[in-house]
Amino acid sequence: MKIRNGFVIREVGGKKYAVATGDSAKHFKGMLTLNDMGVTIFGLLKNNTTEEEIVDKILAEYEVDRATVEKDVNDFIAKLKEIDVLED
Repeated sequence: MKIRNGFVIREVGGKKYAVATGDSAKHFKGMLTLNDMGVTIFGLLKNNTTEEEIVDKILAEYEVDRATVEKDVNDFIAKLKEIDVLED
């Protein structure tokens, strides 16, 4: 799975947002506010990747337990699917 083409991440006033541009704006209108982990996951989803690959990359970068990362990644991806931001 991966993020639809046309999404960009921008920083405004110290906060980071994912914004749909071009054809992606037909599927999603608005902006997503992202924390640092959201930016990391969003970036990893720019290329076709699996949840397990995302979890492994986050575990290699941050000191956190696998169960917490798996839950957070699963929840974030579920939300992205719900709002139609991901391609299969």
